[in-house]
Amino acid sequence: MSQSVNVLLQQDSELLWHPYSSLTAPSPVRLVRGASGVRLQLDDGAGGTVEAIDAMASWWCMIHGYRNPVLDAAVKNQVDDFSHVMFGGLTHEPAIRLAERLVEITPASLQHVFFCDSGSVSVEVAIKLALQYQVARGNNGRTRMLTVRGGYHGDTFAPMSVCDPVNGMHSLFTGALKEQVFGPQPPADFDRSADDPELQAWAAAISDLAEQHSDEIAAIIVEPILQGAGGMYPYSPACLRVLRELADRHGFLLILDEIATGFGRTGTLFASEHADVEPDILCVGKALTGGYLTLAAMLCTTDVARTVSDGPGGALMHGPTFMANPLACAVALASIDLLLSQDWAARVGAISAGLSAGLAGARELPAVKDVRVLGAVGVVQLGGPVDLPRMTEAALRRGVWVRPFRDLVYTMPPYVCTDEEIATIAAGITGAIEEAG
Repeated sequence: MSQSVNVLLQQDSELLWHPYSSLTAPSPVRLVRGASGVRLQLDDGAGGTVEAIDAMASWWCMIHGYRNPVLDAAVKNQVDDFSHVMFGGLTHEPAIRLAERLVEITPASLQHVFFCDSGSVSVEVAIKLALQYQVARGNNGRTRMLTVRGGYHGDTFAPMSVCDPVNGMHSLFTGALKEQVFGPQPPADFDRSADDPELQAWAAAISDLAEQHSDEIAAIIVEPILQGAGGMYPYSPACLRVLRELADRHGFLLILDEIATGFGRTGTLFASEHADVEPDILCVGKALTGGYLTLAAMLCTTDVARTVSDGPGGALMHGPTFMANPLACAVALASIDLLLSQDWAARVGAISAGLSAGLAGARELPAVKDVRVLGAVGVVQLGGPVDLPRMTEAALRRGVWVRPFRDLVYTMPPYVCTDEEIATIAAGITGAIEEAG
């Protein structure tokens, strides 16, 4: 390893806190020297680089790969005009055009857009909006959210409160968070029918909770069809239809968190389309900008927007400094246009088929508890916790970058991966589990 790399990594260990990592006993990190297409160039410790396919799409956002010429051009062109202006009292064309496009492609009832700094912040805003909505309707006692176990919605305080309180990542904050109403996790299996006994039992349980707490609940919030960082867990579209009916029956709003599932990841442009369900409030992020810059959005219906605007305060009480950053809006618009200009559904279908075939052999490994694929998501669940450094290193030797967590080794690859690259990812994961699982 060259001296400069040594110095950089030493400075990193002394100065930087990485996600979910200890400062005093940090996990190993690897220095990125470059990235292009679907590959990362990592320092190899001997003065050179080693390439690896990014099977994570940089935490699910880099759907078009790295250094995409269309997205590069969008950022560079916007820099030539202006990089940022405050959104209070000012507006700009990239924000207007992006809002227009989001309204065009999301469910028809969603007509109004609020831009946010990140996915977690969009969930914060959605929860605040739901609370303001109920106050405006005279329901001051409706201050809680109804959700399900197994969910993950972000790391800021309101989102933490609707993440799984027992098996999630935020149990240390029990007592400091708002106490929400948690129903059972929907029964697993995307293909489970509405008349399945387990699904009907779940529906009865969640209906009872909604009835018991109907005067306290402002909104239902869930990740539709696929729970992400809570466990990469797919469930039936029929469950989403149950939640929509409960919201309508009791006067709750329905918030769908599509930060991980939006823009084609599960095989439809938005996961709620699997159930033909429209939310009152929608959160999107991650792939919104193709991974180039942080940006998220909260969309809502006209009824929600007008009710809050005509209620106490006369405004949605939120306003980030970098809201609707022009660079982020410009590249997000380019990313959506690029996605829709291609047969993205066929590509996601091919990725799904490739992952299903390539990960099938993992089912036979003694360490493996389950293998599941939905759209461009492939998950191998082990029987116990993953040895993160060992598993990461084993996958890297096979040319694949993964970032396992808990008992899961999974991939959400860029959509631009070829069939051969998907096969390499699946073989890399299977081989790494066989070696290190």
